[in-house]
Amino acid sequence: MMVYWVLFGSFTLLMLMGTPIAFCLGIASLLTVIYMGLPPIVVFQQLNSGISVFAMMAIPFFIFAGDLMIRGGIAARLIRFAAGLVGHLRGGLGQVNIVASTLFGGISGSAVADASAVGGLMIPQMAKRGYDRDYAVNVTVNAAIIALMIPPSHNMILYSIAAGGNVSVADLFTAGIVPGMLLALALMATAYVVARRRGYPAEPFPGFARVGYFFLASLPGLLLIGIIFGGVRSGIFTATESSCIAVIYALAVAILVYRELDWAGFVEATLGAVRTTAMVLLVIGAAASFGWLMAFLQVQQTAIAGIRAISDDPIMVLLLINLSLLLLGTFMDMAPMIIICTPVLLPIVKAFGIDPVHFGVVMILNAGIGLNTPPVGTVLFVGCAVGGITIREAMRTIWPFFGASVAVLLLVTYVPALSLWLPALFR
Repeated sequence: MMVYWVLFGSFTLLMLMGTPIAFCLGIASLLTVIYMGLPPIVVFQQLNSGISVFAMMAIPFFIFAGDLMIRGGIAARLIRFAAGLVGHLRGGLGQVNIVASTLFGGISGSAVADASAVGGLMIPQMAKRGYDRDYAVNVTVNAAIIALMIPPSHNMILYSIAAGGNVSVADLFTAGIVPGMLLALALMATAYVVARRRGYPAEPFPGFARVGYFFLASLPGLLLIGIIFGGVRSGIFTATESSCIAVIYALAVAILVYRELDWAGFVEATLGAVRTTAMVLLVIGAAASFGWLMAFLQVQQTAIAGIRAISDDPIMVLLLINLSLLLLGTFMDMAPMIIICTPVLLPIVKAFGIDPVHFGVVMILNAGIGLNTPPVGTVLFVGCAVGGITIREAMRTIWPFFGASVAVLLLVTYVPALSLWLPALFR
């Protein structure tokens, strides 16, 4: 029992002290190994093995592709197309923000990239048109998590790796599409209601000819969605190979089609991707050593026994897991949360007959909501920084959007068909 206190107690204490999450995981693992009398080199071996996974290569390449698309003019054209489609609805720019986030998320697969790219373009425009900045930020940060649900979501790849590679990335990509669209619709409805209450205007409809022109201008970027999903789903290439294709395609579009990416932009995109990748991989490696210790200490078996002692009802078990993940999401970033929690929770849900693909979608959505909850709300921080408001200002009015996201989470949790019927069509 004391070893559990060393592992989880040191981790919690370091986190409360404001230590970066990767160091919390690594130091807690090192202290526990020393307490158990094992050689400290074990921690570094597990850290190395955690990032030495071929499928992990997809993450830096998709990050790089997202950076290239932001700097190459693809994001701006997607936003213009979204404006033509839904700008005429009440609170038009809020609706544009959500649709643009959905389209860009289908290319970047990153909520942070979505919030920074779409938010950087949309929030200033919304402020100029008379929208309150808290509304603009709340729409942006909640719409950004749609990117986590649809291909090519980095975190679904991470979940597949954390599950031991036994859950198909293609099935996860497919399973997230309907929940992702459902989340987009729920947020659009919420944005409409809030916009009516605040008296925000609608934009004039540009006409079908202009919408068609915007569509054609954005088509090279939109084609990437079909290339990634179609290629992975059909088995033409793996998720890792698709990430390399995404980089090559993004370069070709940005340089040859739109001609907006210069050498300085390419260097900035490369350095940005390297920095982000280094940070993500350090967290993943540290989380892998922490996860190995939990497996060594049989935390999973203890957790299964504890939950069975509370309830044998799958509905109650899923509710407890959702509450636990939402709580963890308030102080743990997404990557370590997936790496740590998947080996613990996946055996539990399997024991209760819950499909691993369905659970993967539930976990990703839980973790995505956590990205918008302080004190460790990465996407919320990005949105507030872009919007020039404080976290407190955003949190005062975020609750309708937060409620819509939680409502979709409960619907996806208790209606497995929303996640599973589309993958079943491709089998």
